[in-house]
Amino acid sequence: MKPSYLFARSLCALGVAFLGAMNAAASPPTAQPLPVRHRADARFAVVEHEYVTYILRRFPVVATYLGGDAFDPQLASVDGTLRDYSPAGLVREDARLAEFRARFSALAPVSLSARRRIDRSVALAQIAFLMHQHLVRRYQERSLDSYVDEPFRGVDWQIQGMTATGPATYGTEAEWQAVIARTRAVRAFLATAQKQLSAGVRAHNTPDWRVLSQYGLQSSAADADYFAKTLPQIAATDISSPRREALLHDLQAAGDDAALAYRELREFITRTYFEDGESEENPVLKPAFRADHFALGEAEYNWALRNNLRLTATAAELFAASWPVVTNTQAQMATLAQQIAAAHKWPAGADGADAVREVFAQLSQNAPRTDAEMVEGYRKTGQRLVAYGRDSGLFEVPADYRLDVTVTPPPLRASIEGAAYYPAPPFRATGVGRFYVTPTGDDAAELRAEHNYAAMPDLAGHEGFPGHDWHYKVMTHYREQISPVRWLTPGAVEDSSSMWEDSMAAEGWALYSEALLAEAAPGAPNGLYTPEERLYQLRGKLYRDLRVRIDIGIHTGRLSFEDAVTLFSQVVDFLPGSCQDPAAVKLEAKQASCQGARSAVTRYSRWPTQAITYRLGKEQILALRKRAQQTLGARFSPQRFHLEFMKQGTIPAGYFGDELLRELRAASALPVSVKP
Repeated sequence: MKPSYLFARSLCALGVAFLGAMNAAASPPTAQPLPVRHRADARFAVVEHEYVTYILRRFPVVATYLGGDAFDPQLASVDGTLRDYSPAGLVREDARLAEFRARFSALAPVSLSARRRIDRSVALAQIAFLMHQHLVRRYQERSLDSYVDEPFRGVDWQIQGMTATGPATYGTEAEWQAVIARTRAVRAFLATAQKQLSAGVRAHNTPDWRVLSQYGLQSSAADADYFAKTLPQIAATDISSPRREALLHDLQAAGDDAALAYRELREFITRTYFEDGESEENPVLKPAFRADHFALGEAEYNWALRNNLRLTATAAELFAASWPVVTNTQAQMATLAQQIAAAHKWPAGADGADAVREVFAQLSQNAPRTDAEMVEGYRKTGQRLVAYGRDSGLFEVPADYRLDVTVTPPPLRASIEGAAYYPAPPFRATGVGRFYVTPTGDDAAELRAEHNYAAMPDLAGHEGFPGHDWHYKVMTHYREQISPVRWLTPGAVEDSSSMWEDSMAAEGWALYSEALLAEAAPGAPNGLYTPEERLYQLRGKLYRDLRVRIDIGIHTGRLSFEDAVTLFSQVVDFLPGSCQDPAAVKLEAKQASCQGARSAVTRYSRWPTQAITYRLGKEQILALRKRAQQTLGARFSPQRFHLEFMKQGTIPAGYFGDELLRELRAASALPVSVKP
């Protein structure tokens, strides 16, 4: 996913029909009398509802992402607000979280049903994360990317989820009033950000220099332009209300004030962290802020593994085990590339690395020539994937399910490179998730490198079917059976303040989906992929495998940032040489590789533990599936396993593995269906 998971309306849908049945809420199961030992479930439900409502009120942008205004009437105005990061606000928040912690803890696990015991553990881990962020890490003093991104993302998500009011207009008057209210809140929000960042300077708890440059200088300027220019332009196109002119006037005034607040934040960043008198083009950091300041540290990393991701292995153990996984995938790629080269009579070079590079170069020649051809290619790939899911028996796919392919709308193109999936807000009964593909401007080089026909199935399998699109639509279909606490994304949806517990399930499932398509299935002994497509699937696996080593390495001091960049280039792109060697980077291919590697490692440096969730989440699913096969024997059904796994929601499998196996044993004699 990556990168983001939002609800978005389509500006240019190129697939087939809207998915009806999969987006409808499932009928709740008939209530059964609870055994005496489970009578605390009702009390738990009360506390959980209060807790989820409170969290959504305290994190308004998370509420927008989840459709919180449909969860509880108390949240009707939440889309018009921004988070209160003030010291006094966080003190009150921590006190309230401590109250919820005491109330959840008072519900003895023995008095709860198995699923409620899981939910209790989830809530307690979320509370522990939030309080740890505030009281131990004091992350509010350095979370610059969160401060810069949050208002823009909140408003952008509001607009993407607006009600259609005509053939090409969107947003009721109330929805636009909420946008205006949130935009007006930007000034106070960023003023609080400056105070918290100033406290961080005094405490020597500051953002990494890369964040200061990227978000403090670049993104702040871009967001100023968005609020002053882009947002009013979008509104001028979308608003059809009788009060259109008044709304546009109010939004422009609010946008101008928000833009001024962003420029003031940028001036604060420049004044506080950068040398005076330097040119705008080449700002120089003050000496105190030039050193790397991104590493989470071993103790903190291990805390996050246990509390946030529900893993038992330590950072040291995962790092030590990571390299054999990487080299094994490299070896598979080299062997397969040599086989493909021989089959096509292509030159294979002197070794496996040469063969991989040569085969990728050859495969890139079979690519769309235009963006329109690219989208049509993904549409046909989606049809093929869905047909395979039906024919193989891996899933029971309703007849009206289609994988829509949608051109990324202009407001989202800056944040989506290549492709992404945005789910519908799970707390709402309306909306449809979108598999977005971003136009290249008919860039032939990009179309060949990133969207050639051999590369399409792996990407579409991850973002579309059976990856994110299928996963989120099945979960939304069963929303009544997934506890609301399991939908939360504590801290933020997707920035450095995030807990990332949801990523273990969501990205783990998407990577598992890529691998699943390579497994033998009835009627398909080699799975879905051709050998050429399989090579791209292994490439995707390789860099997810390497992420475990790099993320742990840079955050625990086992790898320097630049060593990680070189490692990424050498492993993922099969290119020898150091990215710090002037002679090596004179080569165009190596220079491009090092540039891409540096961008990837920068992301990992800002989001500790997120990068490891893909491979480790996938491995949890595979381990659970193996246990289920061993337990059920001939009664094992891949359809049932996949369905019951998805019905657990977006939490790490470490919470529910044993309970899932129990449910599978109980349900092994029942028919599988995703229909209400």
